[in-house]
Amino acid sequence: MIKKGSGARGHTLYLISPRGWCAGVERAIGIVDAALKHRSRPIYVRREIVHNKTVVEHYFQEGVVFVDEVDEVPNGQTVIFSAHGIAPEVERHAQNRNLNIIDATCPLVTKVHLEVNRYINEGYSILYVGHRNHEEAIGVLGEAPEKIQIIETESEAREAALPKGKTVVLTQTTLSIDDTKRIILALQDRLPDLEFPPKEDICYATTNRQNAVKKLIEQTRVSLFYVIGSQNSSNSNRLRELSESLGVPSRLIDSVNDIKESDWKNETALGLTAGASAPEALVQEVAAYFRSRAWRVQEISFEQENVTFALPKELIALTEERRKAFA
Repeated sequence: MIKKGSGARGHTLYLISPRGWCAGVERAIGIVDAALKHRSRPIYVRREIVHNKTVVEHYFQEGVVFVDEVDEVPNGQTVIFSAHGIAPEVERHAQNRNLNIIDATCPLVTKVHLEVNRYINEGYSILYVGHRNHEEAIGVLGEAPEKIQIIETESEAREAALPKGKTVVLTQTTLSIDDTKRIILALQDRLPDLEFPPKEDICYATTNRQNAVKKLIEQTRVSLFYVIGSQNSSNSNRLRELSESLGVPSRLIDSVNDIKESDWKNETALGLTAGASAPEALVQEVAAYFRSRAWRVQEISFEQENVTFALPKELIALTEERRKAFA
């Protein structure tokens, strides 16, 4: 229960958009919803369907069984692969165990997997800019580990031994735009003939959410940014880091329960956004928290998003509407 605090008349919480769920997360959530509705239970999900504590806890309560590896799924049962993508060997192993596979990989992550295979077939070496321990990077690396070199930092870009011959750079979809530019410039200094895919790999949602944070900080005097997102969410952490790099302290929170009054009691203008895995309901709970303390909540939109991804064909045939679990 939210306790009433002292008033804060004239204080403003800037609620920015784009924020929250992206098309890939919407699709992954829709896949789990459809599977729960139309497939026999239990439904198994390899790893977290998306990196958000609230979403995972919700589906755990709904009876979804989250597993680390497909070995934990009984033969013949349904397993959903998370939005972050998988290495080919994971799918082969699931097929060998006669599992009913539903792939919730974000299509923009699938795009990178397809690029890997195309460039490998054309004789390229691949430099992959990403976080080694992130599930998305692990899945991409699994396509051709002997041909892919992960570059995580600008110092690595300047110091690591690099391949010779035809080389292309691909990236994780959820990186910091500015950090990635610096890493790629460092690589280009050493490999002037470095090539790129026709369209960049950092996804539209990552780009739009980071740009919105930048614009709000440029246009207002916010002194603290709240980012709704879980600790293991790459894109949420990049939003927090971006705010701090621009001189505005930032707090990564899972929900309104993580807000501390000591964070904001001496402030007059705050920013609020949400990572691409965070449900809108969590955003509205935080907005309500500040309204209850007499803060004005002002919504500002910097970009309109209209990207959607269809469900897998086998699920489209089974359902015509989504459950609104987080509405």
